[in-house]
Amino acid sequence: MADPWLTIIGIGEDGLAGLSEASRKALDDAETVFGGKRHLALAGITGRGRPWPMPFDADVVLNCRGRPTAVLASGDPFWHGAGASLAEKLDGDEWIAYPAPSTFSLAAARLGWRLESVTCIGLHAAPFERLVPHLARDARIICLVRDATAVSDLAKWLTERGWGASLLWTLEALGGPREYIDQHRVDRFAEDIAGDLVAVALLAVGTQGIPRSSGLSDDLFVHDGQITKRPVRALALSALAPRPGERLWDIGAGSGSISVEWALCGGTATAVEAREDRVENIHKNAAAFGLVHRITVVTGKAPEALATLEAPDAVFIGGGLDSAMFDAIWSRLAPKARLVAHSVTLETEALLGELHQRHGGELMRVEIAHAAPLGRYRSWEAARPVVQWGVVR
Repeated sequence: MADPWLTIIGIGEDGLAGLSEASRKALDDAETVFGGKRHLALAGITGRGRPWPMPFDADVVLNCRGRPTAVLASGDPFWHGAGASLAEKLDGDEWIAYPAPSTFSLAAARLGWRLESVTCIGLHAAPFERLVPHLARDARIICLVRDATAVSDLAKWLTERGWGASLLWTLEALGGPREYIDQHRVDRFAEDIAGDLVAVALLAVGTQGIPRSSGLSDDLFVHDGQITKRPVRALALSALAPRPGERLWDIGAGSGSISVEWALCGGTATAVEAREDRVENIHKNAAAFGLVHRITVVTGKAPEALATLEAPDAVFIGGGLDSAMFDAIWSRLAPKARLVAHSVTLETEALLGELHQRHGGELMRVEIAHAAPLGRYRSWEAARPVVQWGVVR
């Protein structure tokens, strides 16, 4: 590695005593040291210190390019820290990093938890709903939180959702002389935390959490009846074959249920919906499942609303497909992209038949009936048949 001008240093609550010789030398040589006020104090940096601007802006470091500069961050700078935000703007020979144990590592070490089986989440700038996909019986979760007040809010939020019997640990100043750890039951949490709280750990006890299979209950979604029903949704998701990191266009999204289940698999979704009231439902569902960072909602009609969107890995069309829409979408798809379309009308069914003949794929007709009362007895109540066409570009 060439002589880098920037050194990214992880620092813990033990301050200079916990730093390596290389980290201390980089601090001594630096003309300017950036960091939070707490980090600068832990390292004893005064005149050369520059507290981070609020909101955080990595560009201030670039103004020092070519001169010896150091950045202080909590623990491992590349785990919910400033490290990646800086590195992505620099060439590889411009910087070097010396991480310290992360808060997650210290918390797991204190509690005796296997870190590889723990969910680690930063909640200091994210809603509590980000926990929803991870809450399950006996789940172990370590969270970074905004401040001490947030712990009480988190305990209330968990209790309201049926996780009040869970155990919660507050972990303050880990790795330093003021380290303090306390255990609580979530629904009885009433402690007034005086110190600067860094993290909380949770052992989840309560309801069953969200199932991991495709086809979640319709009752979990806010909708006006315009929703891809559970069994048909499971068939659609099977054909869409979601993978982590992939992008979905959910066209005519209705309640956004397809987008939600796609995002729960680790992908991102753009839900396109023309009706304002249904757009609001999509926003509510994305928030309830903690997926606002994975689901983008576009108000409008396809194909016009798709013009500025980045090309997808998969497309779901819940209804309203016509030849013009198909041609516009098909021309945007890269090789190996998947398209799944549903129809309940004879006209669209005929179009899907033509498209299947032209492009191949799988065409199937699904008829579902549910048992329902009929006088003193029960009978089958049939839903509208759904035709599904799935194809790979």
